[in-house]
Amino acid sequence: MKIGFAGTPAFAAYVLSSLQDAGFQVSLVLTQPDRPRGRGLKVLPSPVKQVALERGIAVYQPATLATDAARAPLLAQAIDVLVVAAYGLILPPAVLAWPRHGCVNVHASLLPRWRGAAPIQRTLLAGDMESGVTLMQMDAGLDTGPMLDAARIPVGPRETAATLEHKLAAQGTHALIAYLRRLAAGAPDRPIPQPAGGATYASKIRKSEAVIDWSASAAAIDRLVRAFDPAPGASTRLAGEMVKVWRAQPVAVVGREVAPGTVLSTDGEVIVVACGEGALGVAELQPAGGRRMSAAAFVAGRGLARGERFGVGGP
Repeated sequence: MKIGFAGTPAFAAYVLSSLQDAGFQVSLVLTQPDRPRGRGLKVLPSPVKQVALERGIAVYQPATLATDAARAPLLAQAIDVLVVAAYGLILPPAVLAWPRHGCVNVHASLLPRWRGAAPIQRTLLAGDMESGVTLMQMDAGLDTGPMLDAARIPVGPRETAATLEHKLAAQGTHALIAYLRRLAAGAPDRPIPQPAGGATYASKIRKSEAVIDWSASAAAIDRLVRAFDPAPGASTRLAGEMVKVWRAQPVAVVGREVAPGTVLSTDGEVIVVACGEGALGVAELQPAGGRRMSAAAFVAGRGLARGERFGVGGP
């Protein structure tokens, strides 16, 4: 079969590499235009584009697929199926109808829960105990198409977006390769409509959501830190400067009435910070313009003392 692929982030790059390694011929790749990335905001190719270039696959980077002119170079090429994984652009009807066997989406949730752009982060923020991947025949709706397959996995208690993404990419790729082999053999799965109830929407992550609200519970802040690792990183302010929190965990403390964000202890392996409910032990931080460091190194370099407060000072 001649396969087209549409995707952008690391999740999709894993799927693309695995397809090629399994012996499938990927004849073209669609990915988002190069954009500024990282601390230096250098204009860089997407992870999918990097894989495609390394493997000699033709790459197309339209800013939109809404016009005939943008679609023309693609629709002029015959493909059997378009595999889509976290592409980031809406596929109009003309593109959905382009491949002989339609468009198959590898979606990182158990649909209909967490339709949309950020299912992995929303799964962790909500504290879901289970996640998974759905293989879906795409239609004109937002992740509303009938299901071809699904794989469930438990969400670990210390799961981050990075670790969950890797597990889901592996599960999704396994299901996709099995489906494509059945399709190539002339025995494709019959799509099953998604359940009528239980739909939720995983809206795109806003940077403002990654700012820690210390009046929340320690459990909720812990989920936030893990959901935004590796991007955009949970952040807070200390004496007017932005600090990112990369590793933290709720800890037990003897109850005392202090303002949320107050440092309760700095003399162990973690900085213990009061929350609206409970306390958080912060184990790894990153000051603005600096590198990630342990709590002990941060305390030694900053001179952080008990009674100081995170989340205050500065805009």
